[in-house]
Amino acid sequence: MVNIADVTAAPSPDLLTPDNCAVLFVDHQPQMFFGTGSSDRTAIINATVGLAKAAKVFDVPVVLSTVAAESFSGPLMPQLADVYPDHKIIDRTTMNAWEDAAFVEAVKATGRKKLVIAGLWTEVCVVLPALSALAQDYEVYVVTDASGGVSPQAHEHAVQRMVQAGVVPVTWVQVLLELQRDWARTETYLPVMDVVKEHGGTYGLGVVYAQAFIGEHAAG
Repeated sequence: MVNIADVTAAPSPDLLTPDNCAVLFVDHQPQMFFGTGSSDRTAIINATVGLAKAAKVFDVPVVLSTVAAESFSGPLMPQLADVYPDHKIIDRTTMNAWEDAAFVEAVKATGRKKLVIAGLWTEVCVVLPALSALAQDYEVYVVTDASGGVSPQAHEHAVQRMVQAGVVPVTWVQVLLELQRDWARTETYLPVMDVVKEHGGTYGLGVVYAQAFIGEHAAG
């Protein structure tokens, strides 16, 4: 029952903020994309880069990881690597990133308890670390449009499995706007709009239109 006297204009602690989360990119590599069939692969690339730029705008720590980069899966996709050109990439042999000590140490080094995860494939390289992190009391958010499975069914069932376990499904634009959350935050307003215009599809075109007729500070 709501106690009206206790109601205040304050955000929920469940919300993502620049100070409480880290973003983990798992296995966005050529061979993994070749086997992805759950949705348009170009759209997944766009969402992944949009998410990476969102994290960069708000200085959210990121962990970049690949699996068998030199022997099978190929390098991290260049569009993602270009956003973080000097960032260490953790290569693994394990399908479950959470069974790789270097990966887990990198996550621990962020000091964050809310983990935002995107990767290929959803049913393996996302599910396994998501459930493993959840079992160790992390709060886990999976960016479904920056992830993909080998089929629509594989992706859908993987998301359902994670949701049933307590993982929160989100999209990359949702993460971006949740981090901004107030258009009065002028220090990140224009960088956020730049990300939206470049990667936000028709939403981005709407911003271009609004700014053309209203001005550069037209709200998103």
